[in-house]
Amino acid sequence: MHDDIPLTTGRARRVLDERILPAVHATATPLATAWHELPGEPIPPAEGLQLDFAPYEVGTTWGAAWGTTWFRLTGTVPADWAGRRVEVVIDLGFDKNMPGFQCEGLVYLADGSPVKSINPRNQWVLVTERAEGGETVELFVEAASNPVLLDYHPFLPTQEGDVQTSSSKRLYTSRRMDLAVFESEVHELALDMEVLLELQAELPEGPRRMRILQALDDALDRLDLQQIAATAPDARAALADVLAAPAEASAHTISAVGHAHIDSAWLWPVRETIRKVARTTSTMTELIDQTDEFLYGMSSAQQYAWIKEHRPEVYARVRAAVEAGRFLPIGGMWVESDTVMPTGESIVRQFSQGQRFFEREFGIRPKGVWLPDSFGYSPALPQLMRRAGFEWFFTQKISWNQVNKFPHHTFLWEGIDGSRVFSHFPSMDTYNSRLSGSEVAKASRQFRENRLATGSIAPVGWGDGGGGTTREMTGTAKRLADLEGSAKVRWEHPDTFFDRAKAELPDPPVWVGELYLELHRATLTSQHGTKQGNRRCEQLLVEAELWATTAAVRTDFAYPYDELDALWQQVLLQQFHDILPGTSIAWVHREAVAKYAETAASLTAIIEQALSALAGAGDATVVVNPAPFLQAGAPALGAVLATGVADATAVSLAEQDGGYVLANDLVRVVVDAQGLVTSAVDLTTGRDAIAPGQAANLLQLHQDFPNMWDAWDVDRYYRNRVEDLVAVTGLTACVDDRTGVARVVVERAFGDSTVRQEITLAPDSRTLEFDQTTDWHETEKFLKVAFPLDVRAEHTVAETQFGAQKRVTHTNTSWEAAKFETSMHRYVLVEEPGFGVALVNDSIHGFDTTRDAVDGHVTTTVRLSLLRAPRFPDPETDQGVQTHRYGIVIGTDQLGATSAGVVMNASARTITGAHGFEPLVQVSGDVVLSSVKLADDRSGDLVVRVYEPSGRRGTGGIAVSGTATATATGPVFGDPVEVTLLEESDRSLPGVASVTDGVAAFPVDAYEVRTFRYPRA
Repeated sequence: MHDDIPLTTGRARRVLDERILPAVHATATPLATAWHELPGEPIPPAEGLQLDFAPYEVGTTWGAAWGTTWFRLTGTVPADWAGRRVEVVIDLGFDKNMPGFQCEGLVYLADGSPVKSINPRNQWVLVTERAEGGETVELFVEAASNPVLLDYHPFLPTQEGDVQTSSSKRLYTSRRMDLAVFESEVHELALDMEVLLELQAELPEGPRRMRILQALDDALDRLDLQQIAATAPDARAALADVLAAPAEASAHTISAVGHAHIDSAWLWPVRETIRKVARTTSTMTELIDQTDEFLYGMSSAQQYAWIKEHRPEVYARVRAAVEAGRFLPIGGMWVESDTVMPTGESIVRQFSQGQRFFEREFGIRPKGVWLPDSFGYSPALPQLMRRAGFEWFFTQKISWNQVNKFPHHTFLWEGIDGSRVFSHFPSMDTYNSRLSGSEVAKASRQFRENRLATGSIAPVGWGDGGGGTTREMTGTAKRLADLEGSAKVRWEHPDTFFDRAKAELPDPPVWVGELYLELHRATLTSQHGTKQGNRRCEQLLVEAELWATTAAVRTDFAYPYDELDALWQQVLLQQFHDILPGTSIAWVHREAVAKYAETAASLTAIIEQALSALAGAGDATVVVNPAPFLQAGAPALGAVLATGVADATAVSLAEQDGGYVLANDLVRVVVDAQGLVTSAVDLTTGRDAIAPGQAANLLQLHQDFPNMWDAWDVDRYYRNRVEDLVAVTGLTACVDDRTGVARVVVERAFGDSTVRQEITLAPDSRTLEFDQTTDWHETEKFLKVAFPLDVRAEHTVAETQFGAQKRVTHTNTSWEAAKFETSMHRYVLVEEPGFGVALVNDSIHGFDTTRDAVDGHVTTTVRLSLLRAPRFPDPETDQGVQTHRYGIVIGTDQLGATSAGVVMNASARTITGAHGFEPLVQVSGDVVLSSVKLADDRSGDLVVRVYEPSGRRGTGGIAVSGTATATATGPVFGDPVEVTLLEESDRSLPGVASVTDGVAAFPVDAYEVRTFRYPRA
């Protein structure tokens, strides 16, 4: 036979697009329309319904950027439509290729009840399943004219990303606001043809494909293009046999779950996300009502909380659907957060705040962590997931890797402490599936565990306010449930999938270490102000809990449960994976920085009130230490009356060759005439930390214009062009008579920017600190600071949550070469036997490492990433004054690096009072204290969390002032029990080995996190 495949497929595609799909709503009549454009921010729906409406003509432009327009639509169902399904069809000027990235609307009845959303891929609203004729229709549409920022030519700089700079030009032109008959047989024919067209495209040229093509030809022969509705049933009959052919017994099974990945902020502000969630959940509950098997899953307790607060009528529908088992709370976190940059305590609170919400609201505790879109995953997560009670982990983002293809889809992920969590990546490589033929075929073809396991997950739906799952998708799923040549599709709870996958793979493959995303590496640096605010507030939250707990135990201070919960939730929200990484519009980051300032002020007030209660009324100077290490003469987690610094302990300062030499009893540092550190000697060993003939504190400026994803990406070739910033405009030095600290001030100018550094060395300190203020006005540049270190390091050791991760310093393989920009928390350490050097910081997360060699002498250069200047989505990223604080610890090990990093982030504070006070909690042995707080259940129990920081086994001890054996006046707390991260007992936990003289002793494994609960006596 002749090859007629292109003829058949071309014919079918044109008829489907140009004749069948338009015929679904061909019988229509215009509605009377009126409108009201709001001058500013959105208003509550009850107020919107009461607005004065003026006549509106379809085809008129509407909606400036970020505006809200209310439309009123009225009409009457024609008498001759009796017995037909009638819908309203609304086209606000949609581009079907941009669901979630342009205008959207939520439709209300006249009584204020929300019906469903409208968007590019879901433009209909049900009026009646069976019309009687003559029914009056009145609907209201709250339409959001969100600007298209990620356009067909993406990543173009735009000022539309902030309401303060956006234009007032109307963006959209409506096309249709009609009453229409819904031709169900035409709709079903369209789905039949779409499924078969997409299926045949994935099949080889064998019998199955040929018979599908013949059936399509037969169906089109039966279809009268002038009478689509009348002849659609006959056309469908020609397709019935090929649609009824069952799938192969070995066919891959796709567990579909409805999904609408909604970024909690990104190319829209938080206030618009609240509306996107309301629109989407309205549509999903409506779809649940109209289907039998469809299941919809939504993560992020924050998004449920928003609906509860702002759209209680929508929330009532969500609650009912949850109770029916059709709307699935999944994920167990407050938001789908970044997991690389937040602290361990933040990850714990993402879990605890999320699970508390789901259990309180629905009596449900999700079993898995659902994070499809975060930009890489910390190797500390497996332990934290398991200790929070989670059984599985789901993501797909690693499929975006630039170089290396991840070798597994279903596997065990092992973290830094050896904990393992059962994990799955969907083999169709998307979290916005529409169950297309190519996606379904890809899921089956790519699945790496095909030898043993039978299926994968597919999150199905348009994301980001695009409407979630559509009736077209549920119709497709029905046809793919058991269809020859296709994977099988069924709606299924992720828990059910994971239970089956575990049974099929009792000995799954294991991936050890971080899940590094070979893309979006610049998210560790973009929007420094956001990252700095997060780091500062994380520390203040833990400090506020510490002092509030201490004061509540020892005085009549009332522990501020509600306020701390609210402040934690604000910070957790801003750890969302497009806020903290710096990839949102200007509006989002402007608000985030303001929220951090408000949060910091509130936490400072709590701290000051608690410390006032603890130190008493007086005018003595009291030094308070919030760190779990001694500093400023104050004990860890305690306070002392201040004493002066003796002159004899002051750091020496001497001029040398136009620069300066700074020295104390531990280290000797040379800062040359260019403000560079040319020597940093550890006086204990005599080792110089700086590589021979090189200089540290070298600021370097790179051209930074990635191939795409400006705020997200830095591409390897950025290194090819670099400018060393060595010129100085000022260099001065002095010693502070009061503190004994030596200070060198360096000033530089470059481009349109300036830098001022204060380089300081304190008595009895191994850390040379750099306080840097940059007035940054560069464009598409990347600022780093280099430290060439005379250390032959095989690995870097970078802090992560409750521990550290090692990365090799060579690039032997493509996996190692791809990690040319990596993450840290408060320190990165390079070490060889007997000597190590660490870089510590207060707000930096990105760094790079290179091995250098001269005449066989290998050294290690570490460069901290300070600032970027991408132009999309925020063209003013990082512009203006930015501050950094970092330091080099000369001669140290992993515990020393941990201590220096903690102290830099938890500096001592001075207050006035009558006296100091002893710590409430003291730890000993091989553990570091992470947090002290009162239990979330408000029982008054004390919760203490510690971890092993150095990656080796050891022992730990905790003593609490006020436990039964620690006070002569009677017990405040009983003996501790070990609990989960959700502060609950678990028999699988090892617990305390012994309690002797008030010290609870226990063994600890490498990087192990232990949480103990002391019951109130």
